[in-house]
Amino acid sequence: MVPDTNSSEKKESPSFSDLSVKGERSFFPIIQRASLRYNIDPALVKAIIRVESEYNPKAVSVKGAKGLMQLMPVTAKYLGVDDAFNPEQNIHAGVRHFKFLLKQFDGDVKLALAAYNAGSRHVKRYNDIPPFKETKRYLKKVFRYYEFYKERG
Repeated sequence: MVPDTNSSEKKESPSFSDLSVKGERSFFPIIQRASLRYNIDPALVKAIIRVESEYNPKAVSVKGAKGLMQLMPVTAKYLGVDDAFNPEQNIHAGVRHFKFLLKQFDGDVKLALAAYNAGSRHVKRYNDIPPFKETKRYLKKVFRYYEFYKERG
């Protein structure tokens, strides 16, 4: 059967296997526990991890952020993380940090995410999402994956 090229139907969204990253499901139990503990939507945590590290627990950014949720060394130390490459420690600390940012910005998820990416001081300085291309791109990616993970449970 030849596909109808005149069809106005939308393309089906990619399947989970098309968008998933090798090994990501192995971290879902930790994400569930941290999400429950800090009352953060697990789909949002999954999206943050996806954008931050592509689910690579050994990821290191050019700025020195480490692990799944890309914790900066100072932040990791402040949160009591002994090993930023330990998925359990990293995810719990990252979710706890995100919860703190949510409280700091009165529950505004966009501002909390912008602060997670660019730092609280920049969000406070601009009293909004900082005008950084990287931060704007980051927000778009996180929300795109957030929708993806919400749809798939």
